[in-house]
Amino acid sequence: MGGIASIGVPGLIIILVIVLILFGPRKLPEVGSAVGKTLSEFKKSAKDIMDDDDDKLRKEELKEERKEA
Repeated sequence: MGGIASIGVPGLIIILVIVLILFGPRKLPEVGSAVGKTLSEFKKSAKDIMDDDDDKLRKEELKEERKEA
């Protein structure tokens, strides 16, 4: 994620201009929507993976506590 955050406003403007040249102004809303959906799915997947890891850690901690008791 660090790479995306370090682009900055000038980088985003350059990317927008390139997308406009490649796809034209009529396709821009469709491209924007597709990018938004992709980012949303990526965030959801990343959150699910993190939640799964947290659940595994909690289960291991509970097993450790039961062994000690």
